[in-house]
Amino acid sequence: MAQKIKTALISFGMSGRVFHGPLLKLHPGFEVVKVMQRSSDSALSLFPEAKIVRQLEAILSDPTIELVIVNAPDDLHYEQTKAVLQAGKHAVVEKPFVQNSQLGEELIQLATQKGLLLTVFQNRRWDNSFLTVQKVLKHNMIGRLVDYEAHYNRYRTGVQDSWKEQKSRGAGILYNLGSHLIDQALVLFGLPQAVDARLMILRTGSEVDDFFDIRLLYEDKSVRLKASYLVREEGPAYMLHGERGSFVKYGLDPQEAALNAGHLPNEADWGRDPESLWGLLNSDIDGIHFKGAVETTPGNYSLFYDNLYNVIRHGEAPAVAASEALNVIRVIEASLKSHQTQCIIPLSDLI
Repeated sequence: MAQKIKTALISFGMSGRVFHGPLLKLHPGFEVVKVMQRSSDSALSLFPEAKIVRQLEAILSDPTIELVIVNAPDDLHYEQTKAVLQAGKHAVVEKPFVQNSQLGEELIQLATQKGLLLTVFQNRRWDNSFLTVQKVLKHNMIGRLVDYEAHYNRYRTGVQDSWKEQKSRGAGILYNLGSHLIDQALVLFGLPQAVDARLMILRTGSEVDDFFDIRLLYEDKSVRLKASYLVREEGPAYMLHGERGSFVKYGLDPQEAALNAGHLPNEADWGRDPESLWGLLNSDIDGIHFKGAVETTPGNYSLFYDNLYNVIRHGEAPAVAASEALNVIRVIEASLKSHQTQCIIPLSDLI
C-alpha cells in the first residue's frame, strides 16, 4: 500500500468516537495524527500516538496533514470546511453537508478551484437494509416499482441537552435523519420533480422538528419518507411494491450499535442480520410465485473509506460526490418551503 494518508479529526464526539475514529483506525491506508478536542484527551484511547490539539489552526497549519474530517456540529460545517479547503487539504464532511445550498455551492466551487477532494459521509448508503433494497431492485424481483416507503425512527421522549435540540443552530430531525433517507432515495431514483412535506414538533418541550412526512413526486412512482422520535413499536423500515410483487424489510442496520459498543468491522459476521430480520419477498419471478425471506446483504461502512483512499491515492471517482450531497440539501430546503407554504414545491424552483 502506498504512503498512508495523514488525517485529522476536527471533533471526537459521537461521530468521531463511534464512526470515523474506529473506521480510520482499522484502515491501513490512513494515519490519524491530530484530533481536536476542546478539553478532553479521550481520543488518545483510540489513537495513542496522535496529538490532541485545542484549536483548528493547529490542524490547518500542519503541512503533513492531507485529509481533515469535518465532524463538528452542523452549523460549523461551512466555515470549517472552507478553512480546510483554503489550507489546501481534502475534506470529508459529516452529514448534513451544509445548512443551505448556497453555502454548498460555494464550497464545491472552492474545492474545484483548488483541485481538492470534497465529499460527505453518507454512510447509510452502506446500511445492510439499503444494500438489500438495491439488490431487490437491481434484479427486478418485484417488477416495475410503483410504491416506495422508507422509515427511520427512534424513541426519544426527552429533549436532550445538546446542540441537536437547539432551533437557533438549525437542528432538527429533517437535517439529522432526513439527510439519510433523502440521500438513499436520490441514489435509487434521482431528483424528484417536486416535494410535498410536513414537519411537526411532537415531544413536550422540544423546539426543533421531531417528525417529518415527505413525498418525493415522480411521474411513475410514489416515494414517501417518514421519521419520528416517538416510535416505540417499529414498523417496516422499507416497503416496496411493484407490478409483480412486494418486498418488506424490518430492522435497523446493526453497525452503529456495534461500533458504539467498541466492536470493529474486521470482526466475524460484521453488518449481518439474524435470519429473523431478513426481508420478506412476495412476488412472481420468471413465472413462478415466490413468498419467502431474502437474506440481508451485509452492511459495511468501511467501504466509504476504502473508496476515499483510492480517490486520493489512485484517482478513482468518489462514491459520494459533493454535488449529490448538495442535492440532498436542496430537497431539505424544498421540504422546509413546502411545510411553510403548505404547497407542493417544484425542484426546478431551487436549482
